[in-house]
Amino acid sequence: MPSMKKLTFLLSVALLAVPAGAADLAQVYDEALRNDAQYAAARATVEAGREKAPQGLAGLLPTIAAGASTTANDNTYNDIDRRFNSHGYSISLTQPLFRWQNYVQYGQARLQVAQAEASFAQARQELILRVAQAYFDVLVAQENLRAVQASKASIVQQLELAKKSFEVGTATITDTHEAQSRFDLASAQEIAAQSDLEVKQHALRQIVGKDVGALADLRPQAVLTPPQPAGMAPWVDAAEKDSLAVQVQQAAAEIAEKEIERSRAGHYPTLDAVASYGESAAGASQFGAARSEITSRSIGLQLNIPIYQGGAVNSKVREAHANRDAARAGLENARRSAAQGARQSYLGVVNGLAQVRALEAALVSSTSALESNRLGYEVGVRIGIDVLNAEQQLYQTRRDLARARFDTLLAQLRLKAAVGTLGDDDVRQVNALLESR
Repeated sequence: MPSMKKLTFLLSVALLAVPAGAADLAQVYDEALRNDAQYAAARATVEAGREKAPQGLAGLLPTIAAGASTTANDNTYNDIDRRFNSHGYSISLTQPLFRWQNYVQYGQARLQVAQAEASFAQARQELILRVAQAYFDVLVAQENLRAVQASKASIVQQLELAKKSFEVGTATITDTHEAQSRFDLASAQEIAAQSDLEVKQHALRQIVGKDVGALADLRPQAVLTPPQPAGMAPWVDAAEKDSLAVQVQQAAAEIAEKEIERSRAGHYPTLDAVASYGESAAGASQFGAARSEITSRSIGLQLNIPIYQGGAVNSKVREAHANRDAARAGLENARRSAAQGARQSYLGVVNGLAQVRALEAALVSSTSALESNRLGYEVGVRIGIDVLNAEQQLYQTRRDLARARFDTLLAQLRLKAAVGTLGDDDVRQVNALLESR
């Protein structure tokens, strides 16, 4: 039967091994780009938003319309029937010369396109964060399950030892009951850990659209770097100006500002250049009259001066002012939220790095404590429960260290998202920290 030290070593190696062919973060992200439903909706939305530009330009370009008609006529006069056909066609052109609301609307359209592009870029950043969160959640759940299973394996050994010691009379039944209690608790924890892992895997599958299988874990020797620049203030300032959420609200505020001008243009006159051409032909509508053929051509200017429209224009102007105020408040809220997000993420990175360093030191101490307790157990100055407690402490420290490293990486991604710079390169940088497949 292998010794306790050898069994624990083999178990640790088996638990920490990376399955061959494990998918890494970059691969999962690529799958999400193709299959995530939220990102697909955002892609369709930006394609629709880009059409605002040609729609706005259309208000400045000429409109051409054509029409045609044909009519069968049946007239009766003094009991004499007269049947004939009349037909014609026309084409007209209208070129706006001065329609101020159309000029303003074109400017709004360009802002709407910029807003749609910023929203789409924000959706891509959110996809990166959702993928990273779901990916890391699976790895943390796996690490938690490893810790529970390793602890349970140690408890099984302790329970078997307690039973044998009781049988030979070197231990009391209390030791057996205590080991059994620990085993039952570990079994319950294992079931909960397995359930949590399945939930996290399903969450990742929802984003990717399929089961990605085993995932590449973070390399033990991976080095996490502090944020650059090192101070919080530059990040906060950048977030207030460059955050994609701020850019979206900035465009919304500018659109609302122009809406006031567009509504006020309802008071302004409009001037169009118009031209038309038409031909018509008809049989004689009266007996004795000849067939008629008419060709008409016209070109000129058309001026329209609004005088009174029931107060609708003034109401729309007041409505636009209120919407402008709401958009400005939304912009201010976006800036404050971006600044707060930058602060939280910056502190998450800095404090996370400190926590990682502390847990790395704790891992070394826990390893040393376990070795000391094993040695003490072999020479008889420590009992089995001391070794078991030291093993559980080591497993928990290893689990907490893994969670702290993943939380720090996620905070780094969120910090870059807060200032609007998170992109595919950041995914590749994090992916380089994962174990090779």
